[in-house]
Amino acid sequence: MVADPAESRTRTEPPARVTHELARARLDDVEELTERLLAAIFTDNPEWTDYSPVPREDLWEGCRQYLERVLQILSGRVPGPDGDDVAEEIGRRRAEQGVPLEVMLRTFRLGGRVVWEALLDQAQRDGADPDAVLGVATSIWTVIDGLSSTLSTSYRNTELERLRRDDQRQHALIEDLLSGRARDTAFAQRTAKELDLPTTGRYLVVVAEMSADGSFALRGQQDALAGLHLRSVWQVRADSLVGLVAVEQQDPRLALDVLRPLARGRVAVSPAVRGLAEIGLAHQLALTTLGTSAHGAAELVTLDERFPEALLVQSPDLAQRLLHSRLGPVLELPVKERDMLLETLTAWLEENCSTANAAVRLHCHRNTVLNRLHRITALIEQPLYGRSAYVSLSLALSALRLRDGLRE
Repeated sequence: MVADPAESRTRTEPPARVTHELARARLDDVEELTERLLAAIFTDNPEWTDYSPVPREDLWEGCRQYLERVLQILSGRVPGPDGDDVAEEIGRRRAEQGVPLEVMLRTFRLGGRVVWEALLDQAQRDGADPDAVLGVATSIWTVIDGLSSTLSTSYRNTELERLRRDDQRQHALIEDLLSGRARDTAFAQRTAKELDLPTTGRYLVVVAEMSADGSFALRGQQDALAGLHLRSVWQVRADSLVGLVAVEQQDPRLALDVLRPLARGRVAVSPAVRGLAEIGLAHQLALTTLGTSAHGAAELVTLDERFPEALLVQSPDLAQRLLHSRLGPVLELPVKERDMLLETLTAWLEENCSTANAAVRLHCHRNTVLNRLHRITALIEQPLYGRSAYVSLSLALSALRLRDGLRE
């Protein structure tokens, strides 16, 4: 029996030509294939039912575009699949809708199966060479892999861009809070919702300095606070790390106790303030408190612990005038005598003006302490006793410590 020449030509055609002809024959059936893919999605990929942000019409259209593009590439009508604009757009849109990438990749594979079955049916109708049909399968999965890769790249780039926008939005909101904008009730409510923070309740503001190597003086703070069920948000600024800690109705000392051991440099915490409306004030108080800590120190300080120093930091010119007014002549002495007298005055004030206790502390005789105090009185030409003297001398010593500490 003599073979049909037309059949012989079909059986000996190269796989690429067979792939092109089979794909072209099914291009008019894209809508039918789309219905098949949708049925397969809800049968084999039921996670799609969890994504209400994707309307059925949108899903249908995305599947239609995808299947049409697969057939167009297989038919040779468009180049691809790398960098394909249809796969890029699908990846971008589904990322914005929150569909997991794994679900989309399974959908693309299901689409590949639908196309393979359609081309296999067409090949059987056309009597295509089985060896050539095997080549069709290779072509299909090469295209699916390429489109999947393009989808993944587009999806991840969209996610990164969204995260970048989210970070920028959070950064802007926190900056507005620090500037005091939350006095506007409507803004405070919107911001609290976006940052997942309470509008009311008490807050602390934490400021941690940045060291010369770019690291911050506080590490692991967010997890430590979360362990106490305290919500917090953190902002990296040009020279510091700023945190908003919602202590709400809890004792603020709980937060201080967990943060204090984490300090690796200068860290300051504001007093507790009421609600987001006072975050701007709390930030200013935390910055002032940070200024009372000496350079190089590794400590967490609060305003309650540093009120006198904070007052001096707020008025540096006045602090220097106070220092020179109360202790100027002592500061002009030779270093050895100056330091001895200042040490004696400090010990005496800290020991509640007890010469006996100061002598024990300084490891000297009580009369030695008295002689040194008389020397200071003669130098500054002012009495050391009395409430006004105690306050002004204590502040002057604090101003000196601040001056020397901040110079280091």
